[in-house]
Amino acid sequence: MSDLIDILAPIEQEGTRAVVRNWLKSVGDHVSHDDPLVELETDKVTQEVPAPAAGILAEILMQTGDDAAPGAVLGRLRLSEAAPAKEQPSAHAAAQPRDVTHYSPAVRRAAEQYGIDPAGIEGSGKGGRVTRADMDAAYGASAGKLKAEAPDDVTHSDEREKAGSVCEATPVAASRQVPDAADAPATMIKHSPMRLAIAEHMQSSVQTAPHVTAVFEADFTAIMRHREQNQAKFSAAGTNLSYTAYIIAACVEAMKAVPEVNSRWHEDALAVFSDINIGVGTALGDRGLVVPVIGEAQNLSLSGIAAKLQDLTVRARSNTLKPADMRGGTFTISNHGVSGSLLASPIIINQPQSAILGVGKLEKRVVVREADGVDTIQIRPMAYVSLTIDHRALDGHQTNQWLTAFVSALESWPL
Repeated sequence: MSDLIDILAPIEQEGTRAVVRNWLKSVGDHVSHDDPLVELETDKVTQEVPAPAAGILAEILMQTGDDAAPGAVLGRLRLSEAAPAKEQPSAHAAAQPRDVTHYSPAVRRAAEQYGIDPAGIEGSGKGGRVTRADMDAAYGASAGKLKAEAPDDVTHSDEREKAGSVCEATPVAASRQVPDAADAPATMIKHSPMRLAIAEHMQSSVQTAPHVTAVFEADFTAIMRHREQNQAKFSAAGTNLSYTAYIIAACVEAMKAVPEVNSRWHEDALAVFSDINIGVGTALGDRGLVVPVIGEAQNLSLSGIAAKLQDLTVRARSNTLKPADMRGGTFTISNHGVSGSLLASPIIINQPQSAILGVGKLEKRVVVREADGVDTIQIRPMAYVSLTIDHRALDGHQTNQWLTAFVSALESWPL
């Protein structure tokens, strides 16, 4: 009987494809059962594949960048030599490891690249181990902090400097022939496996479904009043009451009016789902985005939705989501307004779903409202909301009916 055991890619994985991101051990290394061996990355999540047993890493069969299908053999572990017993670290050493050799190669590379000491980071891996995702998150947080702390006068000064240099160079530049874009100097940024997978998924969706978008406008006055009156109570319970929680609840109400929006197209039938599993697009900065799913949203109260949303969002940004957290979505929300856009169209449908909601930036706008039978000009918090549909599955009247119910749920929210 062979003393080699296969190291397999997970049978159940979330995403259109999985790619080997990084081996955490080298051939010949002793490993214990469940030690992380290799990182796999999809368009939605990065996950570690643990050692199936104690032994020695004998073979690496898939290298960084290789596609790893579910159940694919990534490498092999030799069982003939037992791995040495691990020395149990002290509580202080476990919490604050100082020896850089204790970190994975990915973490050590990130430490060198970012100039961040992993010893100062709270690890999210097994036993508090620092992962590459923890390093990425720490770098992103530090970069955001530096940007936020930059004085306005420095930024404006830099912009004026650049503007002045452009003006001074204009006469010279005008006499030169403008180079073709293909010949212009450029910095080549290699696509990550996640970015490639997202690109493939988006391209496939556009080619699969005819996209049509309808746009309505929503007044958030009732939502803002309810939030102001209840935010302290939610905070006391440890839950952030975000606008997105209200949006999810309003989607559930709209699905009651037009259940066909919560569906999937098949060549011989339209599958209309009884459970409303709503995915919420969550940006991960330059790394891309993930879509964690709030399952059976029709059975959740506003507080239940808010708590689940908070948990998923925190774990998405710390790269600790599990594949199950992003599985089974029947409808998706793209809250693109949080990054400043008023309207995005079309928002690409998250296949194989039939529709996706877009929510633009919430801002004060002047509107006409009737008061005591007289038209009045008022300032209200407004946002554009859009529903992009697969026109094979849905028509315009269903789209508008759904948006009407959605906007009504937001604007008539009880105090």
